[in-house]
Amino acid sequence: MRRLATLLVPGLVAMSLAAGPALTSAYAAGSDEPSSPPKSDTSTKKGKKKSSSVSDPKFLAAYRTAYTTIYDKHDYTDAIGQLKQLKRDDVADVANLIGYSYRKLGDYQSSKLYYEIALKDDPNHVRTWQYYGLWQLEQGNREQAQYHLNKIASLAGTDSSEYRSLAAALDKPTGATLVY
Repeated sequence: MRRLATLLVPGLVAMSLAAGPALTSAYAAGSDEPSSPPKSDTSTKKGKKKSSSVSDPKFLAAYRTAYTTIYDKHDYTDAIGQLKQLKRDDVADVANLIGYSYRKLGDYQSSKLYYEIALKDDPNHVRTWQYYGLWQLEQGNREQAQYHLNKIASLAGTDSSEYRSLAAALDKPTGATLVY
């Protein structure tokens, strides 16, 4: 029995460690909380080191404050300032929320810029594909919005909230006011 436990315990630990990232990704797909740790390369362009955002409680607290400012208070201008103060607007989660805020303010050029920054950092950032797809619809680019929908389907499936949201928006007639 002891020998069996000696063999099973390391295997169970390895399985749980392997499942951790998948569980984190699955949880993160439904929220705008940072969905993945910033890249492990913490060097900046000037060679100085930045601390990892995910392990920095101050970063996480400030991110959550900006998130609340956006989704609860609908104060997009203030949220943009809060997010830029993080000095990590090259991270997909942060850039996506900045892009969302600019879009809600009607600044489509700035919004597009930040959505593209987010996708450059993480080409599989499902929430950015959703928001950028809504941006495409607002610009009258239904074919591009459909492309974004297909991308979401390949990344998160057709049962994901991001897919359902963009699909519902695409189902509305051209020129209809989008509420999301």
